[in-house]
Amino acid sequence: MSDRAGRPDRLRVAVAAPLSEENRARVQELEPRVDLVVDPSLLPPMRWPADFAGDPDWRRTDAQQRAYEAAIDSADALYGIPDVDPGALARAVRANPGLRWVHTMAAGGGAQVRAAGLTDTELQRVLFTTSAGVHGRPLAEFAVFGVLAGAKDLPRLNRQQRDHTWSGRWTMGQVHRQTVLLLGLGGIGRKVAEALHALGATVIGTSRRDADVSGVTTGVPGVTTVVHPDRIADVAPTVDAVVNTLPGTDATEHLVGKRFLDALRPGATLVNVGRGTVVDEAALLDALDSGQVGFAALDVFETEPLPVDSPLWDHDRVLVSPHTAALDGAEDRLIAELFAANATRLLDGHDLVNRVDTVEFY
Repeated sequence: MSDRAGRPDRLRVAVAAPLSEENRARVQELEPRVDLVVDPSLLPPMRWPADFAGDPDWRRTDAQQRAYEAAIDSADALYGIPDVDPGALARAVRANPGLRWVHTMAAGGGAQVRAAGLTDTELQRVLFTTSAGVHGRPLAEFAVFGVLAGAKDLPRLNRQQRDHTWSGRWTMGQVHRQTVLLLGLGGIGRKVAEALHALGATVIGTSRRDADVSGVTTGVPGVTTVVHPDRIADVAPTVDAVVNTLPGTDATEHLVGKRFLDALRPGATLVNVGRGTVVDEAALLDALDSGQVGFAALDVFETEPLPVDSPLWDHDRVLVSPHTAALDGAEDRLIAELFAANATRLLDGHDLVNRVDTVEFY
């Protein structure tokens, strides 16, 4: 047991989200000072890798729910937000004054923390971390796929194949001659920059902190220029594609809106692997209809699941991906390893990685 009055020599962790026996062993191999409190019968069965919410039809009995909450209330830390439910997170924080740390499974776990409606005192007492970075390579691959699909005019190829039309040849776009605006230079954005740079693209990044007066930086591999997000409409006429990796915050909501889309080079590609709220979908539809945006590869949306009556479903310039681009068979293991590394940092008195900003909640 830990000494909650000072730095603990052990960490009692309630496993609040599905965690396989193999990955439990991996956590304890990497950090033997962790004591996992886990009863698999109290956790929903996963339908696929990283399905931390589990089967929606599964239910605990009243006795199981009491046992689940008792384990959570006895812990120094939580592996996962209970039932991926902000309300359950709020209950856990308030019922357990010894709770010090909650690790969220999502890269964008800050939104779940925000939805819990915790007080400033509660937010200061408990550390929150996310799984950001675990999804970087899968999302970078989807981003490259989207940029390539736009450059090669996937909508036209699909249309001609569907109609059995063998047209004359046409000149396709070449990614190695394109300029891509990358919104966000966090863990995902840096992987995207690396992948696009490897294809020869010129990458412009955005950052609220790293852009200097001239806008030129060499601090991010693969990125030639960094601009402040307030300036993206200024560079929009120079770019062939836009990739969003930004989280959903008040500052990023509808950053990709009418003003920016109107300023784009006609026919530009848009790829969204960040959060759906960054893109104003009404403005995007207008830009798609006019041809201002030639192709959009979207893995995230303002409302999820995407409503059945959304025009995005049937737009021939849009590829709809049901928020699945990040899913990787190795994700569960990578999150467990990230958690173990942070547990070591906590036990040794070091700052945790992927801390949630409890002002902007990302």
